[in-house]
Amino acid sequence: MNFLPLIEAKREGKILAPAQIQEIIREFTAGRIPDYQMAAMLMAIYFRGLNTAETTALTLAMRDSGDVLKFPKDRRPLVDKHSTGGIGDKISLPLAPLLACLGFRVPMISGRGLGITGGTLDKLDSIPGYKTLLPAAQITKLVQQVGCVICGQTDTMVPADKKIYALRDASGTVPSIQLITASILSKKLAENLAALILDVKFGCAAFMQTRADARKLAKAMVALGNEGGTNTRALLTDMNTPLGRAAGNWLEVKESVECLEGKGPLDLLELVVNSAAHLLVQTKKSKSLASALELTTECLRSGEPRKKWDEMIAAQGADLKACNQKLALDSTAEVVAEAKADKAGFISKCDARIIGEVIRDIGGGRLTKESNINYDVGVDRIAKPGERVEKSGLLCRVHAADSAQAKAAIVRLKRAFEISVKRPAPTPLIVEVIQ
Repeated sequence: MNFLPLIEAKREGKILAPAQIQEIIREFTAGRIPDYQMAAMLMAIYFRGLNTAETTALTLAMRDSGDVLKFPKDRRPLVDKHSTGGIGDKISLPLAPLLACLGFRVPMISGRGLGITGGTLDKLDSIPGYKTLLPAAQITKLVQQVGCVICGQTDTMVPADKKIYALRDASGTVPSIQLITASILSKKLAENLAALILDVKFGCAAFMQTRADARKLAKAMVALGNEGGTNTRALLTDMNTPLGRAAGNWLEVKESVECLEGKGPLDLLELVVNSAAHLLVQTKKSKSLASALELTTECLRSGEPRKKWDEMIAAQGADLKACNQKLALDSTAEVVAEAKADKAGFISKCDARIIGEVIRDIGGGRLTKESNINYDVGVDRIAKPGERVEKSGLLCRVHAADSAQAKAAIVRLKRAFEISVKRPAPTPLIVEVIQ
């Protein structure tokens, strides 16, 4: 194909036809459009944007660029959740087994972290023996048998997204709402879902810094998801403060298991329960959100989702004995050190970005896609806004590779906290539901 006129057309702000977009994706995936030309098209899209029809065409063309998961008919609806990422964002881990116990099938295709944002697959890699890369046939089999799976994208699922994302990362075109929407939903629509819940975060540690920008992204994804045949909703959630009291790969697995045992932090439980409840309403398994919240809370308290967790990770190769022995340890890092308050008062701020940057820099995250991760480092026992702390009281603990690393991290972590005389007004975690 002669690709240059299409680049020029989009550069001038013209609208591309669905057939043209389909051909672009087909030819690029096959290697017949060079990277430098596709990068030019992505930059034109970044500045000129795509309308709804173009974004839909791009999403569906990317979805159809490879294999789509196929499942047999079953009374259990296929559902999933996607988060735009944050610090301590471990919702997927307790949510998948909870949804399976609520009568859903959950083919949760997840990703890895980059920079300060933690990735679900990196957390799971900290579990002894757990396999995150599964062939499509095994994904289908485990979803049918266990009810849930959390794994990575196969090599043959949405290959266009892999190629395009690599170019976006290298060409400075990541922050495009239309390209973000197409990237996320092409993978989710490839799962053939009945319903999808989106957790779109805003704040200092979120990809979208402002609520207004997060709302734009949420509305775009909800509209496109519904148009693509998947009942889609979005929760706008605050990511100025870390979610839960632990951040860092293994520490988040521990906190996820505690959540399944009914001992997790209240904000973590709130988001897990609400995500499941909305999916119950979206699939008409519950008539109201109130009844769905009650059903979800009762299911979590029953202990069945905790058993389902063991079943799920064992089915994906985990050594349950080794995992449970590891869970019993207070820490698996070489050194644990405490950050203490310089004065008494109320926590008025706990900066999630600073905490995320510290965890990344001590080895818990990636500076590049090739970076090696230390799964044992991180931060836990995080004091949250509104809580009182005494002088020399605990702000958080850091789990580090050595004493020098821990000491340097403590200095930075203390800057994440602000202490005031008066208790700050509470701020909601879930600020809006986009339907």
